Amino acid sequence: MNPEWYTVVGRIQPGYQIASGKATDSPYPEGSIKMQLPYFQALGLDLTDCFLGTLNVSIHPYRFELVKPTYTFPQVQWNPDSPAEDFSFSPCRISHHHQTYSGWIYYPHPETKPAHFQDPSTIEIIAPLIPNMAYGVNIGLGINLREVKLNS
Repeated sequence: MNPEWYTVVGRIQPGYQIASGKATDSPYPEGSIKMQLPYFQALGLDLTDCFLGTLNVSIHPYRFELVKPTYTFPQVQWNPDSPAEDFSFSPCRISHHHQTYSGWIYYPHPETKPAHFQDPSTIEIIAPLIPNMAYGVNIGLGINLREVKLNS
């Protein structure tokens, strides 16, 4: 057992569907993640094997704080019609139906994000497409305690 990693139970919940572009009123019909991907890749993070959207995971009653993420990309100008944003990423592990998948905690910094803020108990995850994932499902979410702090 690696003491750096801790697993918390999380519940998949609906998000704004802006990341995937599935929201009927999305300003980004192809999704914000698809638009952001080339910028992250140019900065050293390749997410091309991931689903073009996010999993929204409630870890209530916990809140989280990224304290030393693997990647932080300041002032990414991914959309010419919006101000630049800061993004951070920390590796995570998603356990679902006796399988474990590697993914990334995706954190658009609220102080630079123009809209669609998350509850402090909701973690957005970018990961490969996970079979049989649905709203209301409980998952195990492995986080690296050197990078992510949990608060209750």
